Amino acid sequence: MFQNDDTTELTTKPKRSFYAARDLYKYRHQYPQNFKDLRYQNDLCNLRFYKNKIPFKPDGVYIEEVLNKWKGDYEKLEHNHTYIQWLFPLREQGLNFYAKELTTYEIEEFKKTKEAIRRFLLAYKMMLEFFGIKLIDKTGNVARAANCQERFQHLNESQHNYLRITRILKSLGELGYESFKSPLVKFILHEALVEDTIPNIKQSALEYFVYTIRDRRERRKLLRFAQQHYTPSEHFIWGPPRKQKLEGNKTGKKPTSPVSSHNSYISKHKKWRDSKNTSITGSSSSKTAEEKKVELSRHGEENEQFGTETNCEAARQSNSEKNSDTESQNSKSEEVLNLSDKKENIPHSKKDTGKDGENLSQDCGNPTVVEREPCDSENCSNNVSADVQDNLGKDKPPVESTIKNKDEIKS
Repeated sequence: MFQNDDTTELTTKPKRSFYAARDLYKYRHQYPQNFKDLRYQNDLCNLRFYKNKIPFKPDGVYIEEVLNKWKGDYEKLEHNHTYIQWLFPLREQGLNFYAKELTTYEIEEFKKTKEAIRRFLLAYKMMLEFFGIKLIDKTGNVARAANCQERFQHLNESQHNYLRITRILKSLGELGYESFKSPLVKFILHEALVEDTIPNIKQSALEYFVYTIRDRRERRKLLRFAQQHYTPSEHFIWGPPRKQKLEGNKTGKKPTSPVSSHNSYISKHKKWRDSKNTSITGSSSSKTAEEKKVELSRHGEENEQFGTETNCEAARQSNSEKNSDTESQNSKSEEVLNLSDKKENIPHSKKDTGKDGENLSQDCGNPTVVEREPCDSENCSNNVSADVQDNLGKDKPPVESTIKNKDEIKS
């Protein structure tokens, strides 16, 4: 009956702690909410304690005495609950109200003081040995100590030491030893999940120890390691649940090859590009055709205007020349003084009129005008030729009268 109850307790699914998540979130983000860095309230008592200038309260023991006389005295380290807040100070209040909170200025001064840093590392080694662990190098790597079997058994039963480990990890990050935290947490997870030497610590390790690490990538590495070795695996609640559900859904669906998806994307892109190019070329060709039409219409209008103007001017010049010729011929017929001159002038006027008619027909036959409006040019030429014939018909009567006069004189 006892074994069955024990197994049912071990197989119950754990629950996340809201208090732990909130507390560690504040720590990782430098205490953003309701944190007041009041330097004047702190007289650097934590730094002076590590300089061996003042003892920790309320016991009145200096740091050198703790490091030399308390080292290896596991009974004193186990039952005394006032020294841990002085050995590993934080920017938050602990159970010992005589211990002062760290400030940002004090942290900066602490890191600059070699004496304080040296004693801080000695205090860390002392507490690791109390837990059955030893520091093996300057990078923070740890391993089992000589008394690990005894100390692991004690650590597995005394759960209040889990709070001490959480405080130690936080203080390492505050005082410049953030890199020391990940090796220690991984060692504890290995002993709890793989070696099963301290199985009771795995809840605190996953709920508190892992989340003291500020580097997100390091936290994920530790959580992956824990998920691989956690039993039962379905009770592991510290991974992202949404991702696990999505992976379960993906297994039911048929996997699509990345090559086909890539080819489909390329084909879509090509279609879009071709449609875009055709639209651009079509618009450009339509624009060029319209521009050509507009230019042709403009040139045609200009040619028409130029042709009509030239035709009108030619008609006006021919009319003026005809009028002058008719006047000269009338004057010559009235004088009747030199018949020989009259005979020479008459054919000369006929030749001029013929030349004028040819020029008019040439002007009226403008190719630009014929292409655009041929009817206007033909009417113009017909009108002009009719005018020339009328004028020539008017000129004939005086010529006949002059010939008759010549015959009378000869007779």
